[in-house]
Amino acid sequence: MTNLTNLSPAEFRHLVRTGNFTSSTSGYCPGYTQANLVIVPQRYAYDFLLLAQRNPRPCPVLEVSDAGSRGLTNFATDVDLANDFPKYRVYRGGELSEEVTSVERLWQDDFVSFLIGCSFSFEAELLAAGIEVRHITEGVNMPMYNTNLPLQGAGALQG
Repeated sequence: MTNLTNLSPAEFRHLVRTGNFTSSTSGYCPGYTQANLVIVPQRYAYDFLLLAQRNPRPCPVLEVSDAGSRGLTNFATDVDLANDFPKYRVYRGGELSEEVTSVERLWQDDFVSFLIGCSFSFEAELLAAGIEVRHITEGVNMPMYNTNLPLQGAGALQG
């Protein structure tokens, strides 16, 4: 494929699913919404939904899957949530334990997935307005920072 940036979201997901793309998705599929993914056991799903509802700016919920489902019903079709993201960070006990390109081997029947809004979604509009998006120009990951502003916690989830 010559120009990956012009792939449809489904074509791009298939590229990721087959292991042929494992980098940042910044700058790809312009004009479409990109999302981050949070997967939790069902016993934490209500707490996470409440956390997101109490903190809508850093955690805008786009869709919530049914328990155990690796698919979606509204946001996208032909989705495999265990394989369609280039990288997954796996946390155990609140600590990063590994980074993998698939969570299929870890999948549990009680997992609930949350699609969370991502800043990559508005990059196309910035570029169309002639505003440079530096991390795309330089081919590096987007700048991130740690904050000292606490989230409004919910149940077992704080941060």
